[in-house]
Amino acid sequence: MKKFLALILALVMALSLVACGGGAATENKDIPDEMTSDDGTYEIAFVTDVGQLKDKSFNEGTWNGVKNFASANEKSYKYYQPANGADATDDDRYDAMKAAVDNGAKVVVCAGFMQGTALAKAAAEFADVNFVFIDGWSLGMPNVAGIVFHEEQCGYLAGYAAVMEGYTKLGFCGGGGGTNDACCRYGYGYVQGAEAAAAEKGVKVEMNYTWLYGANFQPSAELQALAAGWYENGTEVIFSCGGSIFDSITAAASANDAAVIGVDVDQSFSSETVITSALKGIGQAAEMALTAAYDGTFVEKFGGDNCANLGAAENAVGLPTDTWSLQNWSVDDYNAMFAKIVDGTIAIDADFANLASTANVTLNIVK
Repeated sequence: MKKFLALILALVMALSLVACGGGAATENKDIPDEMTSDDGTYEIAFVTDVGQLKDKSFNEGTWNGVKNFASANEKSYKYYQPANGADATDDDRYDAMKAAVDNGAKVVVCAGFMQGTALAKAAAEFADVNFVFIDGWSLGMPNVAGIVFHEEQCGYLAGYAAVMEGYTKLGFCGGGGGTNDACCRYGYGYVQGAEAAAAEKGVKVEMNYTWLYGANFQPSAELQALAAGWYENGTEVIFSCGGSIFDSITAAASANDAAVIGVDVDQSFSSETVITSALKGIGQAAEMALTAAYDGTFVEKFGGDNCANLGAAENAVGLPTDTWSLQNWSVDDYNAMFAKIVDGTIAIDADFANLASTANVTLNIVK
């Protein structure tokens, strides 16, 4: 218990101001994505989730944290994308991890829940290598750091903000086909936040909600057409929750003078349609785990069953206040609500199996 409390304290310190800033390690333009080491080996590796490295979201945010740490500590680094893209198998992911180890990796950061099976195999085979499992879970191994987030909390804040801003016709497009727990928590929190704001304002909210066309986290003409249809029929803002599907949603929003809520990182830099983003400190979490790997505290802080579950209490989720553009809900009001989530006054359900229409939010679930 003392070790776990020490870990949480370290997390709070490392992730401080995440909720008020960018929410993930921001990109340093001076740090290239690809480098050439003197001896042809690379100490720190990143194995991407499905989707593009530069997805303006989950992969890119995590990668920025890895690069920031490597550059600051003069370590060589390399990213690996599993073969077969959106159709990557567990064998493809394992092969990427093995390639990283064969190329000299001492720490391998793996992004996304789909890495689990391959990571368990690789971590057992390469016991002298530390693995960081972002959006993962504890594998009960001393060389694996599982890090997850309370996405329902920042999803709640995004839904509340949207309704307080004056939107009553909302949308949610998720990635992973409804099998990604992180995306499911985002969406369920979004509904709860919209319900809370609607009850407070005495309004009714309609929400289109779907995992259709987002299963592989890739943009597509079909998804853009779906989003465009929603906008044309009255939807005012869509929460885009799934990596590169953001490109399809923002294209539809731009064509219809409509709004988007981003995810994982502050996506307002990527599209003027973005009114806010549901953030989590993926980049900072990667940096924190890498720091532990190099200062000798990795096993103590993360090994075995010490899965880090990060939320508002650790300042690891929230909305970006540095780029605040909302007109009808203030940063001060946001900070007051955030404090209530931290102290438990506002309790947010994480069990997305309970997703359903509420007293003030009518869900239209599109399958």
